[in-house]
Amino acid sequence: MHILTTPIAYLKGVGPKRAEVLQSELNIKTFEDLINYYPFRYVDKSKIYKINQINSNISYLQLVGKVTNIEEVGIKKNKRLIANLKDDTGTIELIWFKGIKWIKNNLKINENYLIFGKPSLFNGKINIIHPEVEKIEKNKINEKNIKLQPIYPSSEKLSSKGLNNKSIGKLTKELILKLKNQIQETLSDEIIKKSNLISREKALLTIHFPENSNELEKARYRLKFEELFFIQIELIQMKLVRQTKIKGHDFSIIGKNFNDFYKNNLPFSLTNAQKNVLREIRKDCNGNYQMNRLLQGDVGSGKTLVALMSILMALDNGFQACLMAPTEILAYQHFETICNLLKSMNINTSILTGSTKAKNRKELYEKLLNGETNILIGTHALIEDKVKFKNLGLVIIDEQHRFGVAQRAKMWKKNIIPPHILVMTATPIPRTLAMTLYGDLDISVIDELPPGRKEIKTFWKTDKNRLSVFEFISKEIKKDKQVYIVYPLIEESQKLDYKDLMDGYESICRAFPKSQVSILHGKMKSDAKDFEMNRFINKETQIMVATTVIEVGVNVPNASIMVIESAERFGLSQLHQLRGRVGRGADQSYCIMMSGNKISEDGKKRLETMLASNDGFEISEADLKLRGAGDLMGTQQSGALNLKISDLVKDNNILKYARHIATELLEEDPNLGKEKNKKILEFITNKKNNKIEWSRIS
Repeated sequence: MHILTTPIAYLKGVGPKRAEVLQSELNIKTFEDLINYYPFRYVDKSKIYKINQINSNISYLQLVGKVTNIEEVGIKKNKRLIANLKDDTGTIELIWFKGIKWIKNNLKINENYLIFGKPSLFNGKINIIHPEVEKIEKNKINEKNIKLQPIYPSSEKLSSKGLNNKSIGKLTKELILKLKNQIQETLSDEIIKKSNLISREKALLTIHFPENSNELEKARYRLKFEELFFIQIELIQMKLVRQTKIKGHDFSIIGKNFNDFYKNNLPFSLTNAQKNVLREIRKDCNGNYQMNRLLQGDVGSGKTLVALMSILMALDNGFQACLMAPTEILAYQHFETICNLLKSMNINTSILTGSTKAKNRKELYEKLLNGETNILIGTHALIEDKVKFKNLGLVIIDEQHRFGVAQRAKMWKKNIIPPHILVMTATPIPRTLAMTLYGDLDISVIDELPPGRKEIKTFWKTDKNRLSVFEFISKEIKKDKQVYIVYPLIEESQKLDYKDLMDGYESICRAFPKSQVSILHGKMKSDAKDFEMNRFINKETQIMVATTVIEVGVNVPNASIMVIESAERFGLSQLHQLRGRVGRGADQSYCIMMSGNKISEDGKKRLETMLASNDGFEISEADLKLRGAGDLMGTQQSGALNLKISDLVKDNNILKYARHIATELLEEDPNLGKEKNKKILEFITNKKNNKIEWSRIS
């Protein structure tokens, strides 16, 4: 057993009780977990200020001086301890509201102290509240080894067990002394030299106890590179295994179906981006390996058309294809769209959802098995064991983030040789995230809109403009147009949100008495949702009041206005998705973001970004910078990655470089069998028991 796997309870100063808290609060179980528990910031203790240099803009500072007076003032809740600290330039007050008795007993008049804290301004006077105090002999101050002080994340429960920042630092120091010359290198000498990296041992020592900011930067770079490098190694290895071991179906023929559709049925000319993606898909489906491609495209970019033309490639080569959507409404929409596009062609298309009747199912299963059905469109009902194909060659999954990997894997088993997989998303993913989350997939991007699409006009209005917004809606309804009005739904305050929605619905009914109003929210049963949505699709209602359940939804070309209530409460990507629900027809469409009169700086930035851009990829990058990767990915994905020191936003360049080095390495030595890569292989092998659960990322 390596020393790093030793349970944390065996470290001097920990013991069973503290070990229990460290595990429950910080997931620290072993020596290795503690050494990898990095400080989240540092305080510069290398400078000592004079009292006359202090101003309230300085974040933290150190002083050396003599305590000249100690006084307890106030009573009960207003009770506080005030001490005067004097140096050769002036005097400053030190104030405590808690721990008064202990401080009073230990603080001595006419003694010299090293003071650390944050200056604050009160009634025109600068003081330091609850400073750190350390007794010191004045003539020995220069002997003291003052460095950058690490600050570790802590909690109330940890502090109650004596595990505050100072004691975690002490435990880490104890551990580092114990581990001297026992921290094994994880990278090859070649990579260390090529990338100008410090050793792993030095990096771990420095990250906890840096001599200066320059050394700290080197340590951070080394540990960030290592973390991102091993994630990329794992992803690229998965991709190589798939490409070398999983054989794919051969779609070498471009035949009658594809050519007939291209010449006679294409609704508009393909954009260059669509043509490029089709070339990439064709290249993937040449029989050498199974395609696993992620197709990203902004709302309305023409992904469905690319999907259909990929399906026709499969049909020309004697295979069946299926398309899986997350909701029945969306499945039916795909079914209708594809049937309309193929109506002059002899292609049998069927649909299967949870509500398909038993009698129809039996007939459908037979036609599927004997090959009579060429294309099957449906919901997760497609993954049921009873659904058997004669020869499934291509699976397309729409809005892939709504399906788990396990569900997708079931589709693999629908043929002896797994079908090609194309997953589609209308949520543009920033390149940095895509490289990390979907680094095992090939990624295609449609970054142009079809010709003739008008840009959605976006406005930001506050509550005081509500009447003019209502007037504008009335004018559009008179033109026979339809309107979405969306309310936020945030889990933490569902009761409040539901009330907001119902209040909003009632006020809309009062404001538009001559219009029919639908309502849609997550608490409704599926049948009721479908009923209301279909009323809106069929123009029986003019206004749809809804929560974000419509974010990934159907295409209603007649809807020309999207009103987003409390828009400041939405994330950027969500706002963009909602905006994309309109603008599906040839007419001008509008997105109106409503907010309160007072909103946060972040809220302002989000709404201003929406006003400035209609480009989903620009917006996703801005969202990543504003919210960070963890929030953008969701807790499931963020937790699965478990990044300890890297930040996918700030460390974009390190990530790209780490992927480049990992790619080069695996091209030269795919199995990491060479002697020079022995340390890398050992590290990966040791980590297999604690590996990233990529299957959780979907």
